[in-house]
Amino acid sequence: MAWHDGTVTAPLTPPHQPGPHDPWEAPPSGSHLASSPDDPDTATELRQAAVVAVLVALSGIALGLLWLWLAPRVPLVSDDTAVFLKNSEGEEAIGADGTFVLLAIGFGALSAALVFWRLRRGGVFVVVGLALGALLASLIAWRVGVWLGPSSDVVGRAREAGQGVTFDAPLELHTVWVAVLAWPFAAMGVHLLLTAAFGPRDVETGWEGAGYSGYYDGPVQGPLAGPASGSSSGSSPSAGGGGPA
Repeated sequence: MAWHDGTVTAPLTPPHQPGPHDPWEAPPSGSHLASSPDDPDTATELRQAAVVAVLVALSGIALGLLWLWLAPRVPLVSDDTAVFLKNSEGEEAIGADGTFVLLAIGFGALSAALVFWRLRRGGVFVVVGLALGALLASLIAWRVGVWLGPSSDVVGRAREAGQGVTFDAPLELHTVWVAVLAWPFAAMGVHLLLTAAFGPRDVETGWEGAGYSGYYDGPVQGPLAGPASGSSSGSSPSAGGGGPA
């Protein structure tokens, strides 16, 4: 594109600069589209995600121990023929599931807050590592609680306890997948909220007119000067000696 008045032709854009709407132009160094030096690359994100997954998964041991300590016990009693619940209307079995879920939600919120605090600029791989680590942690906590809890051999324990003697039922989850998924869902939800509220923001700097301000802000020469040029040309006849008598 060019401007001309019949005698002079001037380009509207400098020959060494692309057009203002060139889709192939690289974003300026100060724009929000340019990569920040603080942002980790893919290899660094993968390493961070692996570390997050391992550490979160290992924290499932703590959840399993707390579940074993805080979960209510289900009392059983036996006679000569079978094993029965000592309190058939008790809620201890449901309480074990509820205790696990509440603890898992708390661990999920804590792990998400720690990951966000340490790796605020972490990418999607870190979030995936957090989710996988939380899922593994729930499975580890479940198995640790069952393994360290009362034996699952109810018949053998009933024989050891004797007739009419109360003993504890094995620690177990009745809604396994609901309890196991509590930690990952809580971690993802809290991490999303923290990212939306306190995550890093991209600041747009130098995008509007970047690369062109130095050209268009300068003084315009020749016919492009507009009214100033016209006024000077209009005054030239009088400067040459006046009109006819």
